[in-house]
Amino acid sequence: MQIYLDYSATTPPHAEVMTLMQRVMAQQWGNPSSLHEWGQRAATVLERSRIQVAHLINAPPESIIFTSGGTEADNLAILGVARQYAQPQHLIISTVEHSAIAEPVRMLEQWGWQVTRLPVDCRGRIHPLDLQAAIQPNTVLVSVIYGQSEVGTLQPIEILGKIAHSQGILFHTDAVQVAGRLPLDVQQLPVDLLSLSSHKLYGPQGAGALYVRDTVTLTPLLAGGGQEFQLRSGTQGVPTLAGFGLACELAAQEMATETPRLIRLRDRLFDLLADVPYLLPTGDRLNRLPHHVSFSVIPPKHIDPATLTGKTLVRQLNLAGIGISAGSACSSGKLSPSPILLAMGYDETVALGGIRFTLGRDTTEADIDWTAMVLKQVLERLIPNQLLAMSV
Repeated sequence: MQIYLDYSATTPPHAEVMTLMQRVMAQQWGNPSSLHEWGQRAATVLERSRIQVAHLINAPPESIIFTSGGTEADNLAILGVARQYAQPQHLIISTVEHSAIAEPVRMLEQWGWQVTRLPVDCRGRIHPLDLQAAIQPNTVLVSVIYGQSEVGTLQPIEILGKIAHSQGILFHTDAVQVAGRLPLDVQQLPVDLLSLSSHKLYGPQGAGALYVRDTVTLTPLLAGGGQEFQLRSGTQGVPTLAGFGLACELAAQEMATETPRLIRLRDRLFDLLADVPYLLPTGDRLNRLPHHVSFSVIPPKHIDPATLTGKTLVRQLNLAGIGISAGSACSSGKLSPSPILLAMGYDETVALGGIRFTLGRDTTEADIDWTAMVLKQVLERLIPNQLLAMSV
């Protein structure tokens, strides 16, 4: 039995997406910048994809800048704003950002920029008053992740964005984990920049987008032919972007039924594991991504914490045919405490024990029940004396 529960790391492309990409590669392979018929066929596909992506977030098509993925979109948002300034300024992020935000910000810090990292509570939530207090006269950008990929917590983006805008400050959010799972409307949300990724919503890997409000000016990261409204040079990968566009269209169609189904499965898994000793739920249960379940395993005192970590459970469940994640997939090669859990106030032992189950369109109730049973059996084997009491 094979059960994939790592949909926040990547999702399997829709069958319709793969079919479309094959057709585009065979029939519409031209360079969309070319003026002849072959190029214009490709350009038509590209612009249809732009409309489909824009529709998912209720944006004008011309506000969508295609990128190679969420990481590039985040970098374009952060560095594209920063490069507008001849002198270093001040920007604000949270302590629970994805590395695609945290790393370019660290780079800016080395170049003399001031950075404030907003604290979070034990559920991973920012308090809006902390943002209000952090704003300085030279603050030019606030970037806060919408849905945290490791612990599932949703941030109060509407409130945070309004605070930034009240001071004339640009606001960016990484909505990679939210798009296709919860409604996004940039006509209502107080955001100037918003990042998306194709492979998080059943599209192909290697495609993403940055929404840029028409009042925002960015400096491009790449110099070249001036594609993507002069903001992202390089010949577009038309088949990949066609798949991204269709994935967005399908996500918009399915969200009304799929999101409630995922919430039911999410809550079922939390409930099935609620009484398991040494398993601590993490993140905010109320303000949470609909497909996301996370815990941290806390070894008893007589067990060396290094021998019972989140990665230990990932390996054990993988042997049982179940795919989950330990913390963020982007840093899963390292045996080090999760910076997200540390930022939430947990000690290093807890921060080594983080695991994440993320559900998707192929996840069934039977999958949830089987996974809960297997995890309990694994923990009984790894911590035998303590878990025997569960069956008494």
